[in-house]
Amino acid sequence: MTSRDAIRPGTVAVLGATGGLGRQVSAVFSRAGHEVLGVARRAPHTAGRPFVPLDVASADPAEITGLLASRHVDVVVNVAGGWVVTEEAMHHAHVRLVDRLLAGVAALPTRPRVVHVGSIHEYGFVPHGSGIDESVTPDPSTPYARTKLAGSQAVLDAARAGDVDGVVLRAVNVCGPHPSEASFLGAVLQRLRGAVPGEALELVIADAARDYIDVRDVASAVLRAADAASTGAVFNIGRGEATTMRELVTTLVAVSGFPPETLKETGGSVESKGGGWTKADIRHAQRVLGWHPVIGLRDSLRDMWEAAD
Repeated sequence: MTSRDAIRPGTVAVLGATGGLGRQVSAVFSRAGHEVLGVARRAPHTAGRPFVPLDVASADPAEITGLLASRHVDVVVNVAGGWVVTEEAMHHAHVRLVDRLLAGVAALPTRPRVVHVGSIHEYGFVPHGSGIDESVTPDPSTPYARTKLAGSQAVLDAARAGDVDGVVLRAVNVCGPHPSEASFLGAVLQRLRGAVPGEALELVIADAARDYIDVRDVASAVLRAADAASTGAVFNIGRGEATTMRELVTTLVAVSGFPPETLKETGGSVESKGGGWTKADIRHAQRVLGWHPVIGLRDSLRDMWEAAD
């Protein structure tokens, strides 16, 4: 294992810097002594770090090359995309953006490390009870998972061809401060924030169990991957535990201070962007990156509640 930046922390460009994960990635690199350049379509919630408003998916690769070169960027972290709705929007955010980024990076005389955060859902449906390690062949069946895989695969192909120095982290669903309102937990959080004491909160809850990890633990994995991983590598990032969606919601209700009877589960269909079971096997990340999650699920959900505006 070698360190790419043992002497002087360099500049890190974070694509998707205004999102929940982007905020935490920016913060963890800042604490490590790096200059952080935020890149996103919209201005950040708070000032304090250099920021460039740019839709990377629509930008000319030459513009991306010029931006990275002018800011002397050593690491590019892609956490852009997220919970867009239509398949066209997913392709724009998860595939076109990555293609434009890779073309821009490949034209640089000195290429930065690219850390691309993909999704555990890229593996598709797996048998209930199984742990998902990196040897599992991706076989996604939803538009979200297919487009996420296309973006991740583009990074891996470019890295293995020698065009970029890139790695992929396939992260499980995230919780913790500032979730996307379009995510399941983000939507439940907003419902709880608007709940009237004494009234029931009616929810349709999927009969599923998924691995959830705090967003700050994912950010710490990104930091490790930027410095230590060999190019073309894949790492699954999670807590290594599957929690039922029912338990997840009841825990969030509990840490919010509402009584258990606040939650009223109703029947109905639930649309999912991935399978009904996810549990990441994280031994590869532990072994190669020296990384492990440190924030428990209850603490993560409590912090999510307390950080809500």
